[in-house]
Amino acid sequence: MTSEKPSLEGLRIDRSGAEERGGPGWKLWLALAVVLVAVGGGAWAWLRLPRAVEVRTATARAASSGAAAGAVLDASGYVTARRQATVSSKVTGKVIEIHVEEGMAVREGQVLARLDDETARKQLSLAEAQASSAQRSLQEIEVRLREARLNQKRMRELGEKGITTQAQSDTADAEVDSLAARLEVQRQDAEVARRQVALYRQSLEDAVIRAPFSGVAISKDAQPGEMISPVSAGGGFTRTGICTLVDMSSLEIEVDVNEAYINRVRDAQRAVAVLDAYPEWQIPARVITTVPAADRQKATVKVRLAFDQLDRRILPDMGVKVSFLSDEPEGAAQAQVKPRVLIPRAAVHQEGDTAHVFVVQGDHVERRAIRTGPASGEEVAVDSGLSGGEQVVVEGPEQLADGFKVKVRKE
Repeated sequence: MTSEKPSLEGLRIDRSGAEERGGPGWKLWLALAVVLVAVGGGAWAWLRLPRAVEVRTATARAASSGAAAGAVLDASGYVTARRQATVSSKVTGKVIEIHVEEGMAVREGQVLARLDDETARKQLSLAEAQASSAQRSLQEIEVRLREARLNQKRMRELGEKGITTQAQSDTADAEVDSLAARLEVQRQDAEVARRQVALYRQSLEDAVIRAPFSGVAISKDAQPGEMISPVSAGGGFTRTGICTLVDMSSLEIEVDVNEAYINRVRDAQRAVAVLDAYPEWQIPARVITTVPAADRQKATVKVRLAFDQLDRRILPDMGVKVSFLSDEPEGAAQAQVKPRVLIPRAAVHQEGDTAHVFVVQGDHVERRAIRTGPASGEEVAVDSGLSGGEQVVVEGPEQLADGFKVKVRKE
């Protein structure tokens, strides 16, 4: 019995060495699992971070320097000429002379061009000859009528003495009446001939094109050798004008005022105009009238203004901005003037009676409430809520909200 026990112990597997050799392996796997969990969590957190949305911005532009002190309304428009005409001819003809160039100052009645008048001259010569012939025929009948009346007188005297018969007296009377009738007809023919001469003289005069008023030619629309007509004819081969003439003394301003602010405009109201070409030059002006009609599509009313004094720098069709002034004293008006900012219409978001914009602050946007003033063209005046130089969003995603991370699109 004692000899079998050692043999059974010898068959038992010794695992103590294996546990010592495999001890560090499970810790390594545990560390690797922890690292993978941490990396996965970081990636998930990075994916959850908000992405920057792309937006397009514009700079809020301070308008206090361009607006006049005491302005109650700003509007934009153009310089227009009250007297402007495309000078043409009264008849169709071929141009043989042009005496005008662009930028030339002309006087009323000055010859601008001449048309071919050869046919009109020949017609005038024919009419003058016919008038001369009619006048000679008239003189001949007048002589014959005087002779017939003398003969009539003699016949009456002889008839009273019983020397001539009644038939001879009647013949003398009939001759006088006939020649008197012919004389009247010939006088009318002579008058017709004289009027015919006047007509052809007018046709000859119509071949000379003169300036209807004093002004400056801003375009030259025809050349010698071209056909010209008072009406469009012959497709593109016939001109309808010699030049375009502008009376520079009739220059004025036309602006479109939003109908919501038209109550701030009055006749004879003082204003200040600033040409786009000369932004530092303030030109005194006054309101002529408000055109009594509104544009339903643009919701604007046209207002005409006159310059207090014209200048050679003022040209037709120039862009101009107008500030309508208050009637209050200058000191009080200046005290009430607030700096005004102009921004694009697209930047304003309207919600009921309130308006707001998104202002870029670093890499985020801030929603800011504003109070808008009058609109002019594609710009809106902001009375409060913005200062000049800030970047406002004019184009971005519809879900843009306060605090969104943004990336400004480079134009």
